[in-house]
Amino acid sequence: MTTTKTKALFSMVIATVLLISSFASAASAASDSKQGPKNKSAIQSYVEAMQPGWNLGNTLDATGEDETSWGNPRVTQELINQIAAEGYNSIRIPITWDQRLGAAPDYTINPDFMNRVEEIVNWALEADLYVMINLHHDSWMWVNRMQQEHDQVLARYNAAWTQIADRFKNHPDKLMFESINEPRFTDGWGAEDPVHFELLEELNTSFYHIVRSSGGNNDERPLVLPTLETATAQHNLDELYDTITALNDPNLIATVHYYGFWPFSVNIAGYTRFEQDTMNDITTTFDRVHDTLIARGIPVVLGEFGLLGFDKNTNVIEQGEKLKFFEFLIHYLQQKKITHMLWDNGQHLNRNTLKWNDPELVAMMKASWKGRSATAETDQIFLKQGDKFKDVKVQLQLNGNKLTGLSVDGKKLRKGKEYVLNGDVLTLKSCLLCTLTNKGKETGKHAEIIAHFNKGADWRFNVITYNTPVLKQSAGTTSDFSIPTAFNGDRLATMEAVYEAGGNAGPQNWTSYKEFGHTFNPSYETNEITLLPAFFNEVQDGKVVLTFHFWSGEKITYTITKSGTTVTGQAS
Repeated sequence: MTTTKTKALFSMVIATVLLISSFASAASAASDSKQGPKNKSAIQSYVEAMQPGWNLGNTLDATGEDETSWGNPRVTQELINQIAAEGYNSIRIPITWDQRLGAAPDYTINPDFMNRVEEIVNWALEADLYVMINLHHDSWMWVNRMQQEHDQVLARYNAAWTQIADRFKNHPDKLMFESINEPRFTDGWGAEDPVHFELLEELNTSFYHIVRSSGGNNDERPLVLPTLETATAQHNLDELYDTITALNDPNLIATVHYYGFWPFSVNIAGYTRFEQDTMNDITTTFDRVHDTLIARGIPVVLGEFGLLGFDKNTNVIEQGEKLKFFEFLIHYLQQKKITHMLWDNGQHLNRNTLKWNDPELVAMMKASWKGRSATAETDQIFLKQGDKFKDVKVQLQLNGNKLTGLSVDGKKLRKGKEYVLNGDVLTLKSCLLCTLTNKGKETGKHAEIIAHFNKGADWRFNVITYNTPVLKQSAGTTSDFSIPTAFNGDRLATMEAVYEAGGNAGPQNWTSYKEFGHTFNPSYETNEITLLPAFFNEVQDGKVVLTFHFWSGEKITYTITKSGTTVTGQAS
């Protein structure tokens, strides 16, 4: 994955590509891919044995002086062993070589760094993990200049792989090489040119011949080749299929990456929920991948997956919607025989404590390795303080499972009296909700109702009382502006911004709904909503009407006035 700064370069062009490709027909593959190969190949079995996988992100791929320069601690053998103990069968170790390469013509790799890479690789192999190493951020740091500096870039690339292949040629074949991460030949994303496919084919082919001629176990070592940008559009897949077919080697693996349907993955354009468009993007994407590659005998590793919004923080997407995304995605990947490797740059596993930052998400992912989990339309039960509570109906998505009971604080709830299940509709009785919320007058979360099922992960309902949020008058600058907010137990879902005179305001003005975490951010600890500089960078002077949508269903309007760098605001 690229850094947060680089990922921010994702534009509407990428969204458009994803939307168009979501509905593209894989016609070129359909004729010979309906049933797939009759016999599973050895390399397909190898890839399936890698399932599931994990990325050691933002570590050896950091572009600073050492592996700690992006905030993660030094890798320990204990960390690697912990990954194996958590049930992962493979590890991808992204590596940036740029600052470790000497001058032309030899481009000698710093020996201390090479030794450090080998040390970590050996720890992973000793933990019985499949291991993937690559050239990582080199893709956008210098390889992307190949069209303008062809001979220099190719010489540097070849020198790096010549040395890597030689160092690891006697390692067992549970170590595999990936030619390059997210290859592109421009400064940004999505600006494809037919010559870019030719350049990638040249890189992949050169990599292949260097490794295969280097001796030792490299003559049969599994090699991983990416699509252009590791994208999943049909033409990207077709080009990689042609490259792999031409090489005619039984030990080649294709790789792509996936960070979700773009509007949902960053919470923009009102895509706050895991709805049908997001689900369709998953199914059409991996139907294409399967039909173009796997069904025609080429195994696929999803080398990275997650949500783009996680680059800001993992709360950009509401918890229950996030859980549903990962549950469905992992299920569909495994249905299509695609091995998945979670991108983790430190946002998932705390590498100091070796504990998961979001145990509920991890529990859902682990359950998905083995089968489906039941989910629900929401994980939030909002009750307005002062109102007479009524029964609350919640639609369950059982996914073939059965509800076995509900509990609160370990105490089993009474079916028929405190809740009722009618088909896949769960009714939480008003008497139960009154009991759970009568312990205090404060707004906010009062209880967790845990739904238990015969298979898969539990589902958690947060019972929350609230009052209408109150936004107060404020003044500040375009670089420092926050709205004092009494959330009163409610939670912010999204924000709209339109000019009082008409038209959408702020970045991505094709939609009135702004990107969560990029243009605005709530803080429930400090009781404020911050409008970020990225928002004001693309706001004209004048009045802008903001509409804040809360998860309870409340909508609050607020008007800001921008004059140069000065900003004032008041409730509408």
